[in-house]
Amino acid sequence: MANQVARWNPFRELAAMQSAMDRIFEDTWRGFRSEYTGSMAVDVHENDDAYLIEAEIPGVKADDIHINLHDGRLTIEVETTREDKQENSRMLVQERFYGKMSRTFNLPQTINMDKVEAEYVDGVLKLHLPKAEESKPRQISVKAANNKKLSSGK
Repeated sequence: MANQVARWNPFRELAAMQSAMDRIFEDTWRGFRSEYTGSMAVDVHENDDAYLIEAEIPGVKADDIHINLHDGRLTIEVETTREDKQENSRMLVQERFYGKMSRTFNLPQTINMDKVEAEYVDGVLKLHLPKAEESKPRQISVKAANNKKLSSGK
């Protein structure tokens, strides 16, 4: 029978200890989230006349959505609150986010503030942001010059 010598690796023991500590904290703090700033999934489209922003914000009331447009910066803010805990139960899995979420966009062109529209249907916020007339692309017509030959002065 051959004797084998195993090389001691302190990092392996540290990794095992870290895994054990992670399990302890997961069990202790399950369901606890502190000041986590959530994020909302958005799609932003642009055409010659407007921007269209669609943001997924499920599970909130339209009154809890706040939209601010100032100096070319659009901010969408929402705050969700947790329902009261069920008595005689404990949280096993918590994947839904509760708290404040916000997104801010810098818009490259001026928006016509009087025509901005917001609609919230089935958990999706749709913002229609028309561009101001002065920021829309324009066609410039080219006038044909008379077909006169210029003299070279000779």
